[in-house]
Amino acid sequence: MKKEVRQSKIEQLINQYSIATQEELMARLKSAGIVATQATISRDIREMQIVKQQDATGASHYMVYKAGNQNERQRLYRSISETVTNYQRVRFMTIVHTLPSYANMLAAIIDDLDLDAVAGTLAGHDTIVLISPSEPDAESVLAVFARYANPDLSEE
Repeated sequence: MKKEVRQSKIEQLINQYSIATQEELMARLKSAGIVATQATISRDIREMQIVKQQDATGASHYMVYKAGNQNERQRLYRSISETVTNYQRVRFMTIVHTLPSYANMLAAIIDDLDLDAVAGTLAGHDTIVLISPSEPDAESVLAVFARYANPDLSEE
């Protein structure tokens, strides 16, 4: 089995199902006719930049991050809509509050996109500080959050 074929199937399965463990991934691969060892799956997970992320119910599952592609930008907008509870600009920084446990995931997406308006991010449990090179850049970052953040989410 070629690595590219196996990794393509892994990505398809992760996008199609909520997979939480390597064992579950191996079982899904086996059902699809692909047999791989745990060591191979572990290596694929590292190479493909697959990470675990909690969903809204608190359950963890694998997600594939692809830096720089259009789907990643759509993932950013969707993540902002689903997780951001509040945001504000402080000079050249944008402070973003998320639902608990989502700040690191959102910061990782922003980092992977390598946006010109974001020089760097600092993320905690539910807060991200986005540092921009200038105040106009920070204003453009704020505009993205204003456009996509869901006003119905509230911090509890």
